[in-house]
Amino acid sequence: MASPDAFTPEVLQRRREALQQVRQWGDPALKTVARPVEEIDQDLVGEARRLITIMDAALGAGLAATQVGIMRRYFVYREGDEELGAATALINPELEWASEETDVTHEGCLSLAGVWVPVERPVSVRVTGLDLSGREQRIEATGPLARRLQHEMDHLDGVLMIDRTTKDAKKTALRALREGRSMDPPAAGERLEID
Repeated sequence: MASPDAFTPEVLQRRREALQQVRQWGDPALKTVARPVEEIDQDLVGEARRLITIMDAALGAGLAATQVGIMRRYFVYREGDEELGAATALINPELEWASEETDVTHEGCLSLAGVWVPVERPVSVRVTGLDLSGREQRIEATGPLARRLQHEMDHLDGVLMIDRTTKDAKKTALRALREGRSMDPPAAGERLEID
């Protein structure tokens, strides 16, 4: 996510407009399991490009198709450990391997705007899928990218980050969501993942 000094009024307005296209907590699409993509055609490529535009305008690092009400099994994301990597799509992703080593990091989500919860995830993963040209992809990821891939794959299975946090953190997050208020972000220096 961009640094706070990059949040000009224009950037914030684009973010608000983009978030209007993203399904928010309580929408049934967020708890629905996506259908596998049967064919990679121009419609899918166009959808993926639209998702990248929404993701970027919303200042996110990933966005699952289900988050915009498209029940197809793919997501878009920024490659690399930093959100500044190239934008790409992964179709019909599968988790091939996950490390036994885990870490806990606060995550945020474009579909749960203003909520931050600690989530424990494997530090490293191997994910397979297809790119927009239909070529097989095998991604070996560690750190922030591994977390981002897992977060987006969860969306395709109808799982939200609040389903993977502690009971107390979930309770606090749900209260904030019901009241329509933002939570205080984690302390400075903690890594944040925003999709």
